[in-house]
Amino acid sequence: MLQKSEYIVGKRVFNFSADRLPVTIILLFSLADFTVFFLVDDIWVFIVYWLLMIIPKGAISAWNHHHQHRNTFKKAWMNRVLEFFYGVHTGATTNLWVLHHNFGHHRNFLDQDKDQSRWKRKDGSAKSVIGYSLEVALTAFPRAFEVGKDYPKQQKTFILYSGITFSILTVLALYKPIATIFIFILPMIVSLVYTSWATYGHHVGLDTTDEFSASHNNMSKWYNVFTGNLGYHTAHHHKQGVHWSELPALHEKIKDKIPAECYNESFFDKFLSSNSK
Repeated sequence: MLQKSEYIVGKRVFNFSADRLPVTIILLFSLADFTVFFLVDDIWVFIVYWLLMIIPKGAISAWNHHHQHRNTFKKAWMNRVLEFFYGVHTGATTNLWVLHHNFGHHRNFLDQDKDQSRWKRKDGSAKSVIGYSLEVALTAFPRAFEVGKDYPKQQKTFILYSGITFSILTVLALYKPIATIFIFILPMIVSLVYTSWATYGHHVGLDTTDEFSASHNNMSKWYNVFTGNLGYHTAHHHKQGVHWSELPALHEKIKDKIPAECYNESFFDKFLSSNSK
């Protein structure tokens, strides 16, 4: 008998059925991208499309993050294809976050001298959100490559499929350069910076060796709907291999260990509370 978390399309395809809806939505965004790319030749349409897609593609970054923690599909080739689409949406190609984030940040987030997403300056003060965001985005690929020296198999996959992704982009750029810039290249750059900006609040100011006191948590329903439960950040760091759909349950088991100051109210919640008075 099949496990509840498995989904059948002729045979088992998804590792977790919860991934069906977000992956379907993300692939529909990919379909929209290539439809505009091949059918439109108006630069103003490209500019408007790029601007409209900034927030949705920023949100896709969270799902790419989840995928690189727990692969979506059972078949490796299907994961590589999905990663191409994730890459051209978010700028984070195959295994970028596996190396930089899983093997780097998650293992070093309690040590600001080693953390690949370090928020603290050498003098002990917190970096500005702009400085942090630009630094993490600009160093994402070289830091991932550096971590990969200790994980040659993952590094090889990172180099190979990143190379394939950028080669395909080069072909697209030769065919339609303006369309490629606005539909793929600019969104990749902006999304990578946006991803870095979004991670700034996860740990900033929490200089501790206690894993339960080292992450900010966001219990907003809508924040967690759009980010796949990234608000349960302490739980995510406690067991990084836990699938995003299972983070609320894990949070319930450990929430008594999380200090009150490690909870943040989201902008959306603040907006609602201010307008309800």
